[in-house]
Amino acid sequence: MKSAVIVFPGSNCDRDVAVALQQVTGTAPEMVWHGGNELPKVDLIVLPGGFSYGDYLRSGAMASHSPVMREVVKRATGGTPTLGICNGFQVLTETGLLPGVLMRNAGLKFLCKDVWLRVENTDSLFTGRYRKGEIIRVPVAHGEGNYFADDATLKELEDNAQVAFRYVTRDGTVSDEGNPNGSRNNIAGIFNRRRNVLGMMPHPERLAEAALGGIDGRRLFESLVDAL
Repeated sequence: MKSAVIVFPGSNCDRDVAVALQQVTGTAPEMVWHGGNELPKVDLIVLPGGFSYGDYLRSGAMASHSPVMREVVKRATGGTPTLGICNGFQVLTETGLLPGVLMRNAGLKFLCKDVWLRVENTDSLFTGRYRKGEIIRVPVAHGEGNYFADDATLKELEDNAQVAFRYVTRDGTVSDEGNPNGSRNNIAGIFNRRRNVLGMMPHPERLAEAALGGIDGRRLFESLVDAL
């Protein structure tokens, strides 16, 4: 499986996700600088976490206009699996590849901690190794992870089973207590309608090996290997 990680000025999780991909696939991903117009032929594109362009203006807004993003949008629209993590999720919404927007956390503070997620949909390239309804632990690290969409968009996401992960308490309850940032419907990650694009605020690459304290995130990458 060949993959590419897009690197923006300010990316700080590009190496983390590259290590996770190499460990799971056995092949180092291509690290693609945002300023170029070309993208190698790959099976998977990853937009990593970090603070692209220092997160000035809206997070991800400037990165969405980087030259390479024209090709990323073209490939993703054409069906190439595309994963956006944290800042990468923000970039995906800014390009229109995913609906909605990521706003300031409800508490107006940067959050860096483990959270509990419920797996909402396993019928995708990204979630095949999870069980529907399974509760997993994955870290978050963001100041603007508050997912917002209007009522009509939320209904469409729910009706089409496009919600991939939802914030919950440890026992799986969907509540304000389990929602770290105020996201509507406790949404932590969503698919596009074709389910070849996934955006999520939590960082699966940060719990992809036992030495990091857990492996709940590893199965996302293993799911991609199985599918691709």
